[in-house]
Amino acid sequence: MEETSASICIDIPNLLSTFVDTFVDFSVSGLFLLPPSPPPPPPSAPAPEFPNSHSHPLPPFPTRLPSPSRLIAIGDLHGDLEKSKQALRLAGLIDASDRYTGGSATVVQVGDVLDRGGDELKILYFLEKLKREAARSGGRIITMNGNHEIMNIEGDFRFITETALDEFRVWGEWFVVGNKMKNLCHGLKTPRDPFEGVPKSFRGVRKELFDGFRARVAALRPNGPISRRFLSQNVTVLVVGDSIFVHGGLLPHHVSYGLEKINEEVRNWINGSTGRFSPAYCHGRDALVWLRKFSDEVAKNCDCSTLEHVLSTVPGVKRMVMGHTIQAVGINGVCENRAIRIDVGMSKGCGDGLPEVLEISENSGLRILTSNPLYQNKGNADVGKEEGYGLLLPEHRPKQVEVKA
Repeated sequence: MEETSASICIDIPNLLSTFVDTFVDFSVSGLFLLPPSPPPPPPSAPAPEFPNSHSHPLPPFPTRLPSPSRLIAIGDLHGDLEKSKQALRLAGLIDASDRYTGGSATVVQVGDVLDRGGDELKILYFLEKLKREAARSGGRIITMNGNHEIMNIEGDFRFITETALDEFRVWGEWFVVGNKMKNLCHGLKTPRDPFEGVPKSFRGVRKELFDGFRARVAALRPNGPISRRFLSQNVTVLVVGDSIFVHGGLLPHHVSYGLEKINEEVRNWINGSTGRFSPAYCHGRDALVWLRKFSDEVAKNCDCSTLEHVLSTVPGVKRMVMGHTIQAVGINGVCENRAIRIDVGMSKGCGDGLPEVLEISENSGLRILTSNPLYQNKGNADVGKEEGYGLLLPEHRPKQVEVKA
């Protein structure tokens, strides 16, 4: 009987692995996600340390994309799944059942999914679900690296919450269960322990949080199961039509270094090819995920001269869209709308602001979608005729109109 079982397993290892991985995903996220069809891996790609049916993610997005008919930009989410869904509904990207309804739209989320909230993994899984649904509808959802993704991959957990640690603890338990299920089949390669090399205790951390810390390190370190599966699909800088997207901001030396090169190097680091720490341009106050030169809430403090120089070096680009710095007044533009700041602090752990998103369309230009009724009659500019939309005003103060999502 044992020989018969082994023979069957040898014939269906991929099916068994898919079942186990789907079971683990559902147990962690509550979502039923079948794995995507594996594309052929590039010749230089390192083998995943934790292979499963999700070890072949979709090919990474290119650094430059043509202008779509509708482009949506969403700011920092910081572990708040409900606010994330509210933002998506504002833009008509999901319905009441959380199914993708955005058609051929291109959506850019500018990073900082991690930290400050307890739904980090649930957001990552949810965005993966939407990416697949969008692709079937001719749309795109692109996620970016923020400073908090970089920090967590490096093991900097200064901004985590206890609920987030518990979410990772649960993930770790189910991931181990999945590996044990795979080990029962002799036809499958023995999966590697994701906790290999991870300390069992942490100085300055309460004992009851050790398991959550261990799971977070294991999941998010370079080439960890979560970082490789989700975060390696992020871009760090992106050009879509006449807009360039980055979490913090770009300086001239970032552009001269090479946008494609930045994306490739950060992705290789996340996949475990270059050690523990990210490239130098991800560190320090002038890093492209930390920069605040163009996001000060006081418009006169923004370095418009440097911004103009940066934009002039990227062919066809008119504006820079960024997150990272909370804008208490909501989404707004400075430097004659050449810098658009879209972090509204919507997460409950980071301001609990009302969700807003930016829309860039062929016909209507820049518009803000907001759920904030306080701005319904604020400002002096004419409002677009279509209900629920407002035009960006020059220099800092936006015109915003409530959207009932």
